[in-house]
Amino acid sequence: MESNNAKVIENAEGQRTTPSVVAFTDDGQRLVGVPAKRQAVTNPEHTIFASKRLIGRRFDDDATQKDLKTLPYKVVRAGNGDAWVEAKGQQYSPQQIGAYVLMKMKETAESYLGNPIKEAVVTVPAYFNDSQRQATKDAGKIANLEVKRIINEPTAAALAFGQDKTDGKVIAVYDLGGGTFDISILEISGGVFEVKATNVHTHLGG
Repeated sequence: MESNNAKVIENAEGQRTTPSVVAFTDDGQRLVGVPAKRQAVTNPEHTIFASKRLIGRRFDDDATQKDLKTLPYKVVRAGNGDAWVEAKGQQYSPQQIGAYVLMKMKETAESYLGNPIKEAVVTVPAYFNDSQRQATKDAGKIANLEVKRIINEPTAAALAFGQDKTDGKVIAVYDLGGGTFDISILEISGGVFEVKATNVHTHLGG
């Protein structure tokens, strides 16, 4: 916060958004964010993106099987039946991939603020189920972050636009993301945001 206004911290590349992309290179490097995205065309089989589609999901889920047909990297069945990814001969849970992204964000914030970051609030799609929300919390734990709260992305968007100053309203929040398009209907009452309904097209975005 600066002068009571939220400030989006720029990453090392000078950008205010960091792609949720993790890549594993031939020389043993692990790239996260912009550097990972830049080399995706030449290293598609070992560049992990859209891991949010897999987090908290079983390998045999219909949604997982549908995504297998379009993802260029390898998705495997873990010992517990969950969907994991494989790169350079190593298997990673989606939580671990998410943790690498959170670590990158943690480092960015610490570099800017000059202080260690130990806590975080993480947003998730409104349609995430309990398993997916818990898996997101687990990603935070792997990244050495105490996740204070998991909040719905449309709620975060409404807060960002000052909708918390209004009361007794029903609003619609559209989210056209990198890979999904969803709409949520929120009711604001007494400063509490309640998601009344949500719908999503999981393969429309960009």
